[in-house]
Amino acid sequence: MTFGVRVQALLDEAGVDSGELRRLVRVALDEDLRYGPDVTSEATIEVGAEAAGDAVARRGGVLCGGPVALAVLETVGFPLHGASLEVRDGDRVEAGDLVLGCRGPLRLMLLAERTMLNFMTHLSGIATSTAAWVSALEGTGCRVRDTRKTTPGLRQLEKYAVRCGGGENHRRGLGDAALIKDNHVAGAGGIGAAVRAVRRMAPAVELEVECDTLDQVREALEAGARLILLDNMDLEHLRAAVHLGRERGDVRFEASGSMALAHARAVAETGVDYIAVGALTHSSPALDLAFDLRAGQ
Repeated sequence: MTFGVRVQALLDEAGVDSGELRRLVRVALDEDLRYGPDVTSEATIEVGAEAAGDAVARRGGVLCGGPVALAVLETVGFPLHGASLEVRDGDRVEAGDLVLGCRGPLRLMLLAERTMLNFMTHLSGIATSTAAWVSALEGTGCRVRDTRKTTPGLRQLEKYAVRCGGGENHRRGLGDAALIKDNHVAGAGGIGAAVRAVRRMAPAVELEVECDTLDQVREALEAGARLILLDNMDLEHLRAAVHLGRERGDVRFEASGSMALAHARAVAETGVDYIAVGALTHSSPALDLAFDLRAGQ
């Protein structure tokens, strides 16, 4: 199947590949249906019965996943003229706010319910956590970025959620940028050798070098690196590394390793340009959303 014009337009605006989303939605629905049809709904809901229901926020946060919810509804055959998104992705919601309204075939609504909520609560949780980091860094010039520590298969959607929260995406995969880490350095025989090897093979891609010590920072700078990942450095060493880079001109720095929101501003004030936070995608708590039928409708 292909998505209709309405859903496709929302996905295009979000920068989400519709083909990949179709696959993800189908896999998620198949998990629910692999043992047979929805026996509970088929036993309790008359064929052709219609109703109205709402997805509502149970606590405050940043919404993400509205277009995905519509894609789920469309995939199960629910008529989208009966579905309305009440909040745009990236908008703040408070407890009690209406997120999504539905009116139509009740069996189809219940078939889609859990899959819709699974996507929306997870993605909204990532967007909410990202927004907290963005708020903590406000005014410093430092930006929060995600990592490749994503749920297998969900990277595109999780990185979209980071953007909805105001954060920036780092690498989407292994081929859109180079990140020289300790194992690459060991395999190449040194930072300089690793940088030269990457530049020979892929001169156009962005190159970043991970450094654990100031000596490694100096070696990376000597090799011509202009984006350096400072891994697990304390504030004093972060400031010293940034100072070394500023002496060289246009060098950017990214702090990484056990980053905590409580210390975000202190890290940013060392002068780093980015803070890498793997927890945005691998540990953000879900935003509590519920779906309930409207009484008497």
